Amino acid sequence: MAVNTILLDLTVDPQKILEKNGLKSAVQDVLSKFIPELKEVYTSDFQGGGTLYTFTAVRDSFITVRAFTKGVISINIEYYRENGDEPFLSFETIRQLEENLTKQTKSTRSHKYPALTRGGNIDRYFLTADERLIEYDIDAVVFEEQSPYQKVQIFHTKSFGNMLVLDENQNMSERDLIYTETLMQRGKEDYAGKEIVILGGGDGALLYELLKEKPKFVTMLELDEVVIRACREHMRGCCGDILDQLEGSNYKVVIDDCIKSLDKMITEGKQVDYVFGDLTEIPVSTCAQGELWDFLRLILNKAFQVLRPSGKFMSHGDAACRPASLALYENELRNLPCSVEFAKDKAFIPSFLEDWVFYQVWLRKRE
Repeated sequence: MAVNTILLDLTVDPQKILEKNGLKSAVQDVLSKFIPELKEVYTSDFQGGGTLYTFTAVRDSFITVRAFTKGVISINIEYYRENGDEPFLSFETIRQLEENLTKQTKSTRSHKYPALTRGGNIDRYFLTADERLIEYDIDAVVFEEQSPYQKVQIFHTKSFGNMLVLDENQNMSERDLIYTETLMQRGKEDYAGKEIVILGGGDGALLYELLKEKPKFVTMLELDEVVIRACREHMRGCCGDILDQLEGSNYKVVIDDCIKSLDKMITEGKQVDYVFGDLTEIPVSTCAQGELWDFLRLILNKAFQVLRPSGKFMSHGDAACRPASLALYENELRNLPCSVEFAKDKAFIPSFLEDWVFYQVWLRKRE
């Protein structure tokens, strides 16, 4: 059960807006043909110009028509819909409504939107990195729990299988193998016989794929036990059965703060061939300041203290549509206490519906 919101926009000659009674009559006449029991409840003129008309109708419908002086008319139709009910207005009906309104108002341009579902039991709408709206075909919530660190949810989607969402940000779906393969540079890096540390990676996907490459040992450092438990049960398309046991002959999952674990490795003089930063994404900001940037710098500095001279730091960056944030991160790499070189790769991630950038960082060889 949820509220459905249908949005239509019309562009008309601004002179039409001044013809208030004629405009209202034209719009109301069309709406009444598609929406039964349409009744006007309120009309208001705005001080800066333009008018607001409101109507009620069958099935608790509420319609607002806003006429702007610049020649734009916005129409919002809201109605309540129980689960399983047929839509009050199908998309085909909305198309016909648009055509009739365009003809009646002599609109030069019009646009309609599919019904937005609001207030339901399942949140379907998420944002891309550049704040475009995505509606996922979510049909079930299979896991939801507030951990001490974040809200952990797993939704089932028809297109991407199960999808992990952390603090209402899409994180990984069962169709996103390309994300993991690009992060690890599969086919370009040789992990056979290597020692590896994963910082984060609670979904288990990276650990699962790395173990296929016959490494000597992989240590995964994940803070949130709830993420591991959720993915063990519901993200097996990504992690297989690898999270069923937190320790095997060539891997170990440590549930703890990765900073503590890195400090212990540094104290013990432990060094590895690869460190994966599978933690937070690069912050969106105008400068590299704040808690998250401090955390990223801390991770980079500690990672290079446990890497062998020939080792590499591998990390996801951010969406390709955020060049300013990526540039800030690259500037941080150039300003590390140790001199490094880096390369980057890019891949289209299915459930993100956008390109994502990944980094490979290594110590610069001395001349």
